[in-house]
Amino acid sequence: MLEKEKYKDLKRGEFGAIITIITYIFLSIVKVVVGLWSGSEALRADGLNNGTDIVASIAVLIGLKFAQKPADKNHPYGHWKAETVASMVASFIMAAVGLNVVFEAINKFVIGSHESLNLVSAWVGLFSAIVMYFVYRYNINLAREIKSQSVRAAAKDNLSDALVSIGTVIGILGAQLNLPWLDPLTAVLVGLIICKTAWEIFRESSHHLTDGFDDEDIMIYKETILKTDGVKEVKDIKARNYGNNQVVDAVILVHSELSLQEAHHISTKVESELKIKHEVYNVHVHVEPLELETVV
Repeated sequence: MLEKEKYKDLKRGEFGAIITIITYIFLSIVKVVVGLWSGSEALRADGLNNGTDIVASIAVLIGLKFAQKPADKNHPYGHWKAETVASMVASFIMAAVGLNVVFEAINKFVIGSHESLNLVSAWVGLFSAIVMYFVYRYNINLAREIKSQSVRAAAKDNLSDALVSIGTVIGILGAQLNLPWLDPLTAVLVGLIICKTAWEIFRESSHHLTDGFDDEDIMIYKETILKTDGVKEVKDIKARNYGNNQVVDAVILVHSELSLQEAHHISTKVESELKIKHEVYNVHVHVEPLELETVV
């Protein structure tokens, strides 16, 4: 039952990625067309950046689809980590966009800004920022509900694009106010924010791919196990992530006089408690007698 729910969550994540792709395609076309018509280089560049974001969103969508593939001979634990790989790919693309924004801003400082004074382009930029913010809110709430790394990465990308569009508006208005330095200054700040976000996504993805896990969550799992009837001590406990799933390995100590059947019953209760209370996807419990451990 839990596995079916996890697959349903991935399906919901797909919907979020599809909404993002459609939005990016629409905004990219609008920005490029209006940018060419109005002579706004900032708006046109923003539209081209959205084209790059389409690639990142497609990577997230592919990752979500691959994560739904069942276990096979070469992947006995399933394909859950494909979602984490997709998040890492998205972080690389975001970093490239962020660095490009910074370099373009520095170039404007050197050669000067020649932005159009057409206010239509500013309104388009503001409209784009508002749309992307609402897409961000949808995706970040969805990511929290389904505990999806890749959807959360997509949401952060949405927020970054909203900031880029705001930077575009500031640049256009700066030209109106005869403040050409305002555009590149804002662009540098936005570019650095995008790079910081990309680093955070990369750090989280690499942490999961190398089987890193939050110590606080492990302590919570340990407390739950210790409260289970029959468990005398937790000798060892480890955990790792498979996409949006958690797998726990625990070694518990029980009374040495218990029968094999009784000890197995306790381990089954431990598994059930972790799955029900903490939505752990899979639990492996190894049982050892308490007296033998005490003698050693």
